[in-house]
Amino acid sequence: MALSLFKLLPLSLVAGALLAGPVLAEDVAPGLLPGIHKHVLQTSTVPDNGDQNPYALIIAPVSAGPIQQGDVLYDNFNNAANLQGTGTTIVDFNPTSKKLTTIANLSHELPGCPGGVGLSTAMTMLKSGWIIVGSTPSNDGTTRTKGAGCLIVLNPQGKVAKVLADANINDPWGNMAVKDDGDKATLYVSMAGFGVGSPDGEPPVFNQSTILRINLDIPEGKVPEVTSETVVAGGFGEQADKSVFLVGPTGLALGEGDKLYASDALGNRISEIRDASTRTTSAGVGRTVTKDGLLSRPLAMVMTAEGHLLVTNGLNGKVVEVDPVSGKQLYAQWIDADKAQVPPGNGDLFGIVMHPNGKSFYYVEDDVNTIVLAQ
Repeated sequence: MALSLFKLLPLSLVAGALLAGPVLAEDVAPGLLPGIHKHVLQTSTVPDNGDQNPYALIIAPVSAGPIQQGDVLYDNFNNAANLQGTGTTIVDFNPTSKKLTTIANLSHELPGCPGGVGLSTAMTMLKSGWIIVGSTPSNDGTTRTKGAGCLIVLNPQGKVAKVLADANINDPWGNMAVKDDGDKATLYVSMAGFGVGSPDGEPPVFNQSTILRINLDIPEGKVPEVTSETVVAGGFGEQADKSVFLVGPTGLALGEGDKLYASDALGNRISEIRDASTRTTSAGVGRTVTKDGLLSRPLAMVMTAEGHLLVTNGLNGKVVEVDPVSGKQLYAQWIDADKAQVPPGNGDLFGIVMHPNGKSFYYVEDDVNTIVLAQ
């Protein structure tokens, strides 16, 4: 991809031509995207072992081991042969030095993790320094050999300390929403593997995907302990897909009033789960905040300082800003207009995370294995 594509790009596709100007909702509220004017290439994401397809994207909340506070951490879903569900690396990118440091390079075979290692978008780093990452593994790059996977707990040096696997965990898929109090933390993780295989013909949709709440106790200097697990939502669509491995709920973000927001990719909507931290039963698919419109298979999602949601589209190169209170889709910006895909940017966007300044955001372009800063 030419570097010219990393500048601010036209935002509407009309009559086959890219035209300047943001896509706006009526009665527009102030937001983040109108202030985004530059898209700056930060780094190629490919580590020494050749892993590809960066998925998770997080900001280090503390300095620990080789990781500095404010560093960008990401993992890779594909190996050097570009087989999905086989990536094994977690990499640290320092925005100041531009240096890449491989924090973890795991073996594909990991005892206690059904199916092995294929690192997904489900990753976080806690204030205590522990890294928790999901595995949605495959042996041949397809869901035909998919395993249930697990959640892996690593120290800041990348050493595996614990593997979490049980009946509630089946292909941790979406980016985690996290409430971290230091000695305790609550994780929200979407699971997209229940029932999904790789049959001949058109893969069926299974309405079995869940969102799991995991409560952790984190004694000082000790490995986090799971104190409880609760399925807080379920019944979302999930489907095997040759080009993207799985389609299921991907983006998770916590909002005010103990609300959890989830991007329902197959439902093409954003869902709201109320009483996220206290509920003892599943809310099902929750309340629809917004649907269709500018959304086109919503994937990764993050909460802005204004309390809005930024959502990347899986079927075009847009990011959409949503006010979850009113349900209005406020803006869309075409951040990847690579015409090698139809529509431009189709399948390129995935991970997204806010910059520590609260005014910018990082995102990955999977097709060219890069991290970009939107500012």
